Amino acid sequence: MPEGQIVKALSGFYYVAEKTTGTVWQCRARGVFKKKKITPLVGDHVSFEGSVEEEGTVTEIHERKNELIRPPIANVDQALLVFSVDEPEFSPILLDKFLVHIEKANITPVICLTKLDLSVTPLTEYPEIEVYQKLGYPFYMTSSVSKHGVEEIEDFLANKITVFAGQSGVGKSTLLNAINPELDIETAEISTRLGRGRHTTRHVELIKLPKGGLVADTPGFSQLDFIDIAPEELGSLFIEFNELSPSCKFRECLHKNEPKCGVKDAVEQGEIAEHRYKHYLQFLETIEQEKQKRGY
Repeated sequence: MPEGQIVKALSGFYYVAEKTTGTVWQCRARGVFKKKKITPLVGDHVSFEGSVEEEGTVTEIHERKNELIRPPIANVDQALLVFSVDEPEFSPILLDKFLVHIEKANITPVICLTKLDLSVTPLTEYPEIEVYQKLGYPFYMTSSVSKHGVEEIEDFLANKITVFAGQSGVGKSTLLNAINPELDIETAEISTRLGRGRHTTRHVELIKLPKGGLVADTPGFSQLDFIDIAPEELGSLFIEFNELSPSCKFRECLHKNEPKCGVKDAVEQGEIAEHRYKHYLQFLETIEQEKQKRGY
């Protein structure tokens, strides 16, 4: 039975690139998946039965190494978290939300700052940016207009499956067009009233890059809730907290009101950025409130 990878999902069809030939088959999913409450995802490695004219049926979904629900995609190597310096303005709290969710999914985060050509403020006046660089996250600065940093991003994406994430209007599709102009992906202007762009990507699809590798320009990440994250787990998703947790007096320290907390001590000593700790407390409060609502 042939095997392949789902590269696009649209209107109930799954487009499977055959492993040996690269031929793309338009497939339906076998009804048994509904009974098992399993939905095929873009990125899934699958077995399928082919019929005629490159049409077939997905019969088996192979084991996933990771998956995301929003956007619905599996087997991702890394997530490129795309933020602009302006239009819309760089948002550290949104970046921290993305980082928490990507760390939770066991996917490698990569930070990309776009639209350097629009910045009238020196990057040295964004102290938060230096924080993420010091944390060790791969960090790129780009301009799709001047092409600054575009080749470096392209090299980094080669031979990996990467999901692009970021609020609408930050230039995800524009960056992809700069990497490969033949893609001609639709882009949208920023709303001057709302300070954000319209979503132009309406389905999940893996796109081939010239130097190899696949990227997913997705319409997802619109709802970054914390439903699947426990209060005791949140600290481990802030990588600098995770390193200091063993020095806390209590084993499941929430780094909030507990005495002899290694994380709080590090914040006071300037070893952990105040804005990161503030965001942690905001996320923790949200998780605890949701936990109370659900009665557990």
